[in-house]
Amino acid sequence: MSKIIACLTLVFTSLHALASLPISLTSPDNKLKLTVKQKQGAPYYSVTYNNILFLEDSPLGLDSSIGNFTDNLKFLAHETRQIEERYEMNNAKISKVHYQANKLITHFKNNENDEIAIEFNVSNNNIAFRYTLKANQQATRVKVLSEATGFNLPDDATTFITPQALPETGWMQTKPSYEEPYTFNEPVGIKSSNGVGYTFPALFKNTNKGWLLISETGVDSHYVGSKLSEGTKDGLYTVSFPQQGENNGIGETYAAMALPAATPWRTITLGKSLKPIVETTISYDVVQPRYHATQDYKMGRATWSWIVWQDESINFKDQVKFIDLASELGFEYVLVDNWWDQRIGREKIAELVNYANTKNIGIILWYNSNGWWNDAPQTPQNKMNTAPARQNEMAWLQDIGVKGLKVDFFGGDKQETIKLYEDIFTDANQYGLIITVHGSTLPRGWERMYPNFVTSEAVLASENLVFHQNSLDQHAYNATILPFTRNTVAAMDFAPVFLNKHLSRDNSSGTKRSTTDTFELATGVLYQSPVQHFGITPNNLDEQPEYVIEVLKKMPTVWDDTQYISGEPGTHAVLARKKGDSWYITAVNGEKKSKDLTISLPMLSGKSATLLFDNKDGSTGKKPVKIPLSGKVTLSLLSEGGALLISE
Repeated sequence: MSKIIACLTLVFTSLHALASLPISLTSPDNKLKLTVKQKQGAPYYSVTYNNILFLEDSPLGLDSSIGNFTDNLKFLAHETRQIEERYEMNNAKISKVHYQANKLITHFKNNENDEIAIEFNVSNNNIAFRYTLKANQQATRVKVLSEATGFNLPDDATTFITPQALPETGWMQTKPSYEEPYTFNEPVGIKSSNGVGYTFPALFKNTNKGWLLISETGVDSHYVGSKLSEGTKDGLYTVSFPQQGENNGIGETYAAMALPAATPWRTITLGKSLKPIVETTISYDVVQPRYHATQDYKMGRATWSWIVWQDESINFKDQVKFIDLASELGFEYVLVDNWWDQRIGREKIAELVNYANTKNIGIILWYNSNGWWNDAPQTPQNKMNTAPARQNEMAWLQDIGVKGLKVDFFGGDKQETIKLYEDIFTDANQYGLIITVHGSTLPRGWERMYPNFVTSEAVLASENLVFHQNSLDQHAYNATILPFTRNTVAAMDFAPVFLNKHLSRDNSSGTKRSTTDTFELATGVLYQSPVQHFGITPNNLDEQPEYVIEVLKKMPTVWDDTQYISGEPGTHAVLARKKGDSWYITAVNGEKKSKDLTISLPMLSGKSATLLFDNKDGSTGKKPVKIPLSGKVTLSLLSEGGALLISE
């Protein structure tokens, strides 16, 4: 949840009725520059950073039921403001945020005198913009049919983006679910694997000049979840709406709102390095909580039998084992996955919850969101898709003491589906339940908007490591992609840290892991999710050194600060996260060759720390280290290896 502790949004306002386009606005540090202009009545914008072009002239506007706002517009006036806000979050990669930005609002009208305002917030390394509509007629509602909104990358930019899936494809027709692999340094304009564009967030490399990340935030029941279109050869990607077949064809692909109306925010983060992209908070900066938390929701760590032991573990006896494992590790939760209503039963689930309570462990239960939009057979079904069923179920869950839900298999990004997310979050808050979603869309500012929402999958997550050897073979490589893409803008429930050599119950069959144990430990810090579901199994307690278990017992899931240290997609990733007085430096090697990384850690200059490193056999070693006053540290990583440096 988030808490606003200070807000000062109108330091000054200046209205310029007689001004003309183009108009430019810079960030508080004057490095980022936005310019708004018109061409033959159509609005455009461009972006430079340190006088280097990152976005060429890019189109703005939308088409709606009350009029077309893409061309033949008359510029009316513009306003400028300064924004300053401080807020706190206890479920994110940073706990205290100081947001400062310069705001530009440009006002236009169409031939029918309907008005559109384009609102830009420009902060250091970030731009957020949205549209607001006001009808000159007596219209009280509007359909936003499409957007002209575009992002015109330099022609020689390259892509690290993930394609949108076709509706009702994949296992049991459960897609789209944001679970496709990323492109790697491919030219702009290359056709996506499915021919229907790309999902947010989208990372681009501006040759050797820097990096740029595009996403959106503030999406709620008033709008659709958007994506990027197929790119043109000269680098233009535009915002596009859901496919007709999503949600089993039910619901429209456009957005419908009451007037006056405001769209979600589209966001751009850029800089010379990946540092501002890793550290950005823009997805939270421009949104506000939609409701107050009914209680102080607890974040934390969870054991989860299903991820390694699979469906056969959904029985009372095995769940007791994972409750005991959570208790031994000092974890906060246990996730009981699909089929629990049939394989354990409701009466025994209540008994299991009571047992967990004696261990101070909270139970999270899995649910199928499905009413009619896919063929996934897992139960419980038809408990989350209508308000009466959902509220009856949640009342029972609250009564027996369940702490949270994992809701799976959503139908896409139509407004109807986004409304279902919001309805689940809102109802769950009334019953004191935290919510995780899987088979789902990207969270778009939701950690701040909905205080009991904790995390989302929306990634090719760790279940694929169990299902497919190829996914496990790519595990280390993907760990150098996700910290710079998917996990930058929202919590990501990848479910990390596997210490079994084979990802199976017997630890001798199934997919075989080639990553080192220290790599696996490092992913527990590398991937940020306020409720983190670990791949630990009971046998790991006896197989691992005590110091490895102690690290797991103390590993945070929410952070006071996050900093980029080193790395880029395909090679390695090094991040620093702070909790209280302790820094956790996490490093992973995405390549199948050993390497030494010399990194700079000025925050640890002269301090003592504990280093967890790769032994030659792939196990985890431990040693105390003293950080030199220079802050320079060299980490030695095996092939697909890792390191974890924890300050004292």
